[in-house]
Amino acid sequence: MSRHLLLILLAAVPLCFSCKGDEPAKKEEAPKTLTLSLSDADATPETKALYSNLWAIKSKGWMFGHQNDLLNGRSWKHVEGRSDTKEVCGDYPAVYAVDVASFMDGRKAALQDTLDNDVKRRTIKEAYDRGMVVMACMHLNNPLNGAGYGEKNYNASNQVAAEILKTGSETNLLFNTWLDNLAKLAKSLKGSDGVQIPIILRPFHEHGHEWSWWGCSCTTADEYVRLWRFLVDGMKARGVHTFIYAISPAMNGQQAESDFSYRWPGDDYVDFMGMDCYLGINNTVFLNNLKLLKKVSEAKKKPAGVTEIGVEGFKAEDYWTRNIAAPMAGRNMSMLVTWSNKYDPIGEYDVYYSVFPGHPSEESFREMYARSDTFFCEDLPDMYVMAENIIVE
Repeated sequence: MSRHLLLILLAAVPLCFSCKGDEPAKKEEAPKTLTLSLSDADATPETKALYSNLWAIKSKGWMFGHQNDLLNGRSWKHVEGRSDTKEVCGDYPAVYAVDVASFMDGRKAALQDTLDNDVKRRTIKEAYDRGMVVMACMHLNNPLNGAGYGEKNYNASNQVAAEILKTGSETNLLFNTWLDNLAKLAKSLKGSDGVQIPIILRPFHEHGHEWSWWGCSCTTADEYVRLWRFLVDGMKARGVHTFIYAISPAMNGQQAESDFSYRWPGDDYVDFMGMDCYLGINNTVFLNNLKLLKKVSEAKKKPAGVTEIGVEGFKAEDYWTRNIAAPMAGRNMSMLVTWSNKYDPIGEYDVYYSVFPGHPSEESFREMYARSDTFFCEDLPDMYVMAENIIVE
């Protein structure tokens, strides 16, 4: 072999090692672990697991929920196993929402029937046993004057929160008994597995409105923050560690990012960022508010969702595909929860906010149900087992 040919061969050798196929395989990077914080560091393992899944699920889609879905429908009440949602699409919602105020304040009014309580207990357990997520609001009576939600004097005084926060006052002592009742309820709610049921709790919601005794016309910003903390600290002091605390301002018009921090109780006191949306059929406004909520949620590392929505007595046939599924797509929301359908077997009033058998939007609802980015009960992962690559402190 000539020296010239040898040099040519030697020069070619490194070129072979530079070929992509001969390079050592690159190691795949391990998924990054995200750490989230709950306001209750002593939250039960199942509560922490639920919180992790509220964050994880939003990258895949959103959970559909309905207030009172297992409690009553348009044509039925207190019937085990029934659901307006299931009777339209064949599946229960992913989120079951109820009001727990009737367990707390000893109400007697027919509008706030305490006979519902036994059924609420049963349906909360059924929802958990099915793997659903449970969420609760609190339309509490006025502890200063006894007025119930919707009554004339419900928000007549600007001293309610101030009296609750005044240690030893009559209203303070009364409200503490209400917190005792809430703690008793939380500890008594157990699934068939014996586990205390985690609940997303929405206390003092829609606080930017004037309709409630904790709203903006009846409390100062400082009083509202102290009231919120009074409840959260009170639950922890009573040994309740199954609540995920959700704030849910009313966002019924075109909002700004700053509106989501209005009367903010503090990052250490809020776990979930919700918004209640009664804005009619207005995709532009809804989409604007969803984008803002997503931005704030990601900045604070707190899962978010639409905690109330609906159009009373809506008739639009394409409502679910056009006005719900379309604006919700890709917004990184954990859930969307419609308000309740009033029990009205003869159809006297159009007081409903979700689908039911015979409604003109049935087909649109089934189309939304079939989408890959909507989660109903049977679509859910195990919400009470920790999501991968998430740590909750």
